[in-house]
Amino acid sequence: MAAVKPGDVVLIGAACSVQFSGDRALMLRLVSIGETDPYNDWIWIAGYVLDTKRLAKAKREVYVLRAGLVVQRRTAPAGVQPRRSGSRVTA
Repeated sequence: MAAVKPGDVVLIGAACSVQFSGDRALMLRLVSIGETDPYNDWIWIAGYVLDTKRLAKAKREVYVLRAGLVVQRRTAPAGVQPRRSGSRVTA
């Protein structure tokens, strides 16, 4: 799994911990990421729980198995501008 970073949106489900199985899964926009425990690959992460419209509902801090995180959307690298829709005017 590639490293996650603040701003990424991740799905936290049963692969992260049994407490997030089924309808208890969370979509989380990461705010901070703790160090990974080198012995068992678990990690503390903090972020905002997103609803179905991807709006923040609550801030949570959870302890999860790092390898179980599923990235839904990555943060754009620094210096990369998002694409704008619409027509371009050329001279």
